Amino acid sequence: MPPPGGQSPSAVNPAMRIRAREITFAVDFGPAFLKIEAMADAIRIRDLRKDFRLGFVPRTHKILKGITFSVREGEIFGYLGPNGAGKTTTIKCLLDLIRPDAGTIEIFGLSHFAPRSREPLGFLPENPYFYDYLTAREFLAFTADLFGLGRTERDGRIARLLALVGLERAADLPLRKYSRGMLQRAGLAQSLVNDPKLVILDEPLGGLDPLGRKEIRDIIVRFKEEGRTVFFTSHILQDIEMICDRVAIIVGGRIVKEGALRDLVSERVLFTEAVVAGLPPEAFAGIGESVSAQGDRVLIRILDEAKVDEALDLVLRRRGRLLSLSPRTETLEDIFVETVTRT
Repeated sequence: MPPPGGQSPSAVNPAMRIRAREITFAVDFGPAFLKIEAMADAIRIRDLRKDFRLGFVPRTHKILKGITFSVREGEIFGYLGPNGAGKTTTIKCLLDLIRPDAGTIEIFGLSHFAPRSREPLGFLPENPYFYDYLTAREFLAFTADLFGLGRTERDGRIARLLALVGLERAADLPLRKYSRGMLQRAGLAQSLVNDPKLVILDEPLGGLDPLGRKEIRDIIVRFKEEGRTVFFTSHILQDIEMICDRVAIIVGGRIVKEGALRDLVSERVLFTEAVVAGLPPEAFAGIGESVSAQGDRVLIRILDEAKVDEALDLVLRRRGRLLSLSPRTETLEDIFVETVTRT
């Protein structure tokens, strides 16, 4: 029966969504339809532990000490920590290259022990080995043959991947003639040969110059645009802050922070930097501290936000010139340094 007011169910707005933390409720007012759609995790790790016995007289070293986190489907997830924190060990456990001592790992709902769980994965290790006498096209063809792709499908996919990573013109050069950045792009292409839903990258930005890092960042963002989930480790915090949806920080084998960047990094102003010309540094005594002076330019750091207006009034009154005014807010690097130092 129509609801009061005479409007039929089919005339009501067809969909109304209420999002909870991990469940989407989609209520359709068409023919009495209720849909509950779970937001799947691409990776779910619970209480993961791993020890190694090292040394001439073997001693137990606890590498992973009960880590727990999840990676949601369709996001770019940054896994960061200092050297030796356990990032690569986590990936090796995830890929079943080494067996954890305790804990569970699920990949798209399947135990990582199941071979089927690794079918939708693509992987680029931190230090990949390339057959340098092969060309990029031959290398990708070799990888495709390992996955059993037919020739027509293989050739079409290789052409698309070479275009994606920007190696079309260099596709027929031997890999030994590639730069570090070009090799990294070839490695990214091979991680997509099997058309994975989840791409795992171990330090993909390490050892690259700024231009190379930008190129790799752009490629990773394109992975997400294609609907893939990206899990990557890095210690280059600026790059993680630019492209990641969520991050986890591991220190000493424990997850010490996890969440969306917008939740971890506040918009609190730490200090304000002003570059002023035409006034001596001592003019700002009591307002801010002079960081550097070059010619008639002075860089002033103002710690008290309430004194920024006072500094601007001083520049106007003394006929100086304000060249720049930059509030410095909290960054992921600040969070990381504070967390590692405190831990």
